[in-house]
Amino acid sequence: MKTKLSIFIGLLVVLAFVIPGVTATGNDAMSGKHYNLNLISIKNIDQLPAKDEGNNGNRIFVNFQGQSRILLQQNTDGIFNVIDYIASRNDPASFTLPAPENEYVNGVYDGPGAYMVFVRVVGTPGGSGTLQTCYVEEGVEYCPLPGDPAIIPLYKSSKFRDVTKVLTTVTIDGVTSDIFSDEYKDYLWMYDNNGLKNVQLRFYPI
Repeated sequence: MKTKLSIFIGLLVVLAFVIPGVTATGNDAMSGKHYNLNLISIKNIDQLPAKDEGNNGNRIFVNFQGQSRILLQQNTDGIFNVIDYIASRNDPASFTLPAPENEYVNGVYDGPGAYMVFVRVVGTPGGSGTLQTCYVEEGVEYCPLPGDPAIIPLYKSSKFRDVTKVLTTVTIDGVTSDIFSDEYKDYLWMYDNNGLKNVQLRFYPI
């Protein structure tokens, strides 16, 4: 998309800073500039202070049990920031992510651009979960069916996994579209948690 991307994301985002020149030795992540995102769960999410739309730094809270969603706003200002830090099934959180750096060439739109995305689960207790990209069209939410390879299983691990394809594309009627394109306007990263404490995401502009 050229200026803004609306994404409803069912998971928990947190870490809002760019780390240039980082070498992630030994954890299977890429080295170099990236945005770190942590998904932190809480059991009594309804007891958190009232939501706000200010600078919420580097954390978003999600349900310890059940589904959570997050709205992503794409920007061309090079800013990564959590806007609304509480996510639930019916009331999404939101954050802003810079448009891919290769989206424009010499100021001219040259395609959707790209990020590479890695994920790992850390912290105690254990647990499990899933993460998937859905989309919303004419007010109807569409998600992969159980067993679909587009649903990422989450489990505790010290290593990052490359989940770029699943979290940056969606397949509809056999046609795969990039979430940064104008093909569809609203996407949903649905995070379904069963006791995981901290899901870490890394976005690498490529």
